[in-house]
Amino acid sequence: MTMTGLSTGPLSARAILSGPLPELRAFDRALVRGTALMGRCTIHSIAGVEHIAPDRDPFILALNHGTRLEALLVPPLLFLLRRGKRIHFMADWNFRMIPGIGLLYRRAGVITVVRKPARPRFLNLLKPLFTDAISPTEQARKHLAAGRSIGVFPEGTVNRDPLRLLRGRAGAARLSLETGVPVVPVGLRFPTVPRGAAIPEGSPMAIEIGPPLTPSAAESPAYAAVSVWHEQVMTAVARLSGKSWEFGAQEASNEDSKTDAGDAGGDNG
Repeated sequence: MTMTGLSTGPLSARAILSGPLPELRAFDRALVRGTALMGRCTIHSIAGVEHIAPDRDPFILALNHGTRLEALLVPPLLFLLRRGKRIHFMADWNFRMIPGIGLLYRRAGVITVVRKPARPRFLNLLKPLFTDAISPTEQARKHLAAGRSIGVFPEGTVNRDPLRLLRGRAGAARLSLETGVPVVPVGLRFPTVPRGAAIPEGSPMAIEIGPPLTPSAAESPAYAAVSVWHEQVMTAVARLSGKSWEFGAQEASNEDSKTDAGDAGGDNG
């Protein structure tokens, strides 16, 4: 099973069950295959897989975020296509409390973001159990320095608007500039949703992976440079997702001045 051979169309059950996963242990292989089988009918097609081949690591994968389900289904599919080599996604800590999903996230090496409060609020008492001593941003830097890729949803929350991306957070752009690691933009489209209609949960999705965007490395990039790079990243994600991004670099910089833990864009559900 090659990267090129799986670059378009839904995966067959046979491909999911037979694809080699030498990077994973037996238990993790079973989890990846099982989750990919569950999502086989939801993921309509995938293109541009060559841009995330294992020999392209490290990179920062930046995806738009239309439904909650994609945060569960897309990572295992990408692991499968990469012969089991992980991409360490940033994801909200609330998901870690859900039986089964918490297990998947732990085994996938997810970077937990604890910015968002829990609902109901009494569950916030459990937040310290999911808070790492190292900030999510620093964990991401360590993965990139070690040659491992990370994945972010820079919008920071589910956005069911069919036409426009949210402004998004600039943490991924800052990480890219600080480390010199490219950003690989990804567009998630929902071809069965009528034009202009809100995106329902569980809608079939098409994944389009764009070519990498390579930054000019800078140890401490100026804030204006981060804003401009964030604009380029979000514009690429918008094009691939069939949406628009209607914020200039200056407007985005005025709104989003945070660049610490979680600002790379964890899934905030």
